[in-house]
Amino acid sequence: MTVKKAVGLRYPWDTPPAHNEAIEVAPGVLWLRLPLPMKLDHVNVYAFDEGDSWTIIDTGFSSKKAKAIWTELMAGPLGGKPVSRVVVTHHHPDHIGLAGWFQTEHGAELVTTRTAWLTARMLTLDTQETPAAETLAFYKMSGMDRDLYEKRASERPFNFADIVDPLPLGFTRIKQDDQITIGGRVFDVHMGNGHAPEHATLWSRDDNLVIAGDQILSSISPNVGVYATEPMADPIGEWLEACERLAPMSREDHLVLGGHKLPFTGLPTRMRQLIANHHGALKRLIKYIDTPKSASECFPTLFKRKIGEGEYGLALVEAVAHLSHLYQTGLATRELRAEDGAWVYQATEQANG
Repeated sequence: MTVKKAVGLRYPWDTPPAHNEAIEVAPGVLWLRLPLPMKLDHVNVYAFDEGDSWTIIDTGFSSKKAKAIWTELMAGPLGGKPVSRVVVTHHHPDHIGLAGWFQTEHGAELVTTRTAWLTARMLTLDTQETPAAETLAFYKMSGMDRDLYEKRASERPFNFADIVDPLPLGFTRIKQDDQITIGGRVFDVHMGNGHAPEHATLWSRDDNLVIAGDQILSSISPNVGVYATEPMADPIGEWLEACERLAPMSREDHLVLGGHKLPFTGLPTRMRQLIANHHGALKRLIKYIDTPKSASECFPTLFKRKIGEGEYGLALVEAVAHLSHLYQTGLATRELRAEDGAWVYQATEQANG
């Protein structure tokens, strides 16, 4: 009798841990969850037992509430043992926010990629009281809603340092093809891209664990956006390259520990879905831009739902990313629209051929 392996996504735990609790997802590996004050209202972190201490993966935002939760977690589910090492998958604030606090207040070692550390440290030191002229120009060229543009132009902008503790000098670098031992397991380091530059993913040699950060999520597609800092970046191209490179390593039994939503198995299926989702979005976009359209005017076909003010910024940078990818690969033209100064994109004959 032949037993067929389970195919497709499976969720071993359908209920996440409360903010003061932990769920053991593998021997000596705890799944913790911290709240976020936004629509995506949580971030997953993981604690690996090192015997006399813990290594944690990612940290959550910096806030008084988050520090109080961590203090409670360390006294409770972590059994009073110290956090000796923090491994940060990428530079976004919900992942690196408290890394500096763990370093300065708890004496922990920080392990991350060079790009993540340099980017996060630069951004924590770059506080803006008013929006940068380049950011406002980028909003305008992206076709931002006029009322929202005026509101953003008059407000103090989001600053990285608002929710990320200062990073002291000193970190330990991980890079592509490195190996790192965490919780008695040897992990291979493979870099993702697109959602964040030089995003670390860790693949265990000793069991079925994959630490995925936000590169691979179970039920949402990671945000892939273009910003004023690098307006001609092609994160969609980088995202697809990373997915195609990581996909052959995936196994049905891999237990994927992502930065949001639920841990899951069935990674080959999820990799196919993630790749197909972006190819599908690009194909829809090509049909939609048969006449010139700005990034904000492409929300209906890209997201298929109404975009509220709270998610408008992420939607805008993702729309720019998809359109710019088409432009940079010769599948769309781009020109400035005289009446509002927005870049508008139109599919080329090659795209429709």
